[in-house]
Amino acid sequence: MSGALVSFSATAVAVRWLAPSFSVFEMLAIRNAGGVAILLALALAKPQLRPALRPRRMLMHLARNAVHFAGTYGWTLGVTLLPLATVFAFEFTAPIWVALLAVPLLRERPTFGRAIAVFLGFVGVLVILRPGLASIHPASLIVLGAAFAFALTAILTKTLTRTESTFSILFWNAMQLAANLLGSDRALWSRIDGAHAVPLATLCVVGLVSHFCLTNAYRAGDATMVVPLDFLRIPLIAVVGWQLYGEALDPLVFVGSALIIAGILFNLRTEARTRSTA
Repeated sequence: MSGALVSFSATAVAVRWLAPSFSVFEMLAIRNAGGVAILLALALAKPQLRPALRPRRMLMHLARNAVHFAGTYGWTLGVTLLPLATVFAFEFTAPIWVALLAVPLLRERPTFGRAIAVFLGFVGVLVILRPGLASIHPASLIVLGAAFAFALTAILTKTLTRTESTFSILFWNAMQLAANLLGSDRALWSRIDGAHAVPLATLCVVGLVSHFCLTNAYRAGDATMVVPLDFLRIPLIAVVGWQLYGEALDPLVFVGSALIIAGILFNLRTEARTRSTA
């Protein structure tokens, strides 16, 4: 979880660093290309990974990548326009959307814990947006849309994991590379110079490391322990934004985040108790 916390924060810092030189499409194209190169190198080094590269369930992969592409674009754009803590706070509404989407898409039954999580999440978003007290930044709605896309991605990923390996799912993220290249300048690769080396390397590596660390944290520990640690991303990125970019520590962002987190934790504990008594 420590690796995941540092990696997600490093991604946001790298995006801010590169934003004056590259568009969102270009940053994501470079990240996708780096990720594909790393995964192909791993496949060459470890023959047991190569069967995961065979095309299977490509329509499902395509649907997942289309939704994930939209979410990643919205999140990255939000990082360039909003305080970092605000972006991360809105991102954590994704579990609330998952709770709602799981009912019609995965045929999971609604529960009292999920209802509380949805209610507190909605109130928390209103606190952060504070409609009526300040004009709502359009980028806030974009990041909320990105969180919804991430939730739908989680549902599609869960469906794919029934038959596909994690390596296969990560590799076929390569589909997003083509979409990002279409939105990039043709001279993209010629504009890269030595000054971009550190942030570009960071963007390519931590994009994979963050998900690798988070996946293995869930594999090693219970969700009721892992998820609260994941929420430490909000205060961590708030301090990063304050120190590096002079972003104010907005108390309403922390209040809204606390409400969102409280709802998700209540739902986790309710479901854990239900499983233990079943």
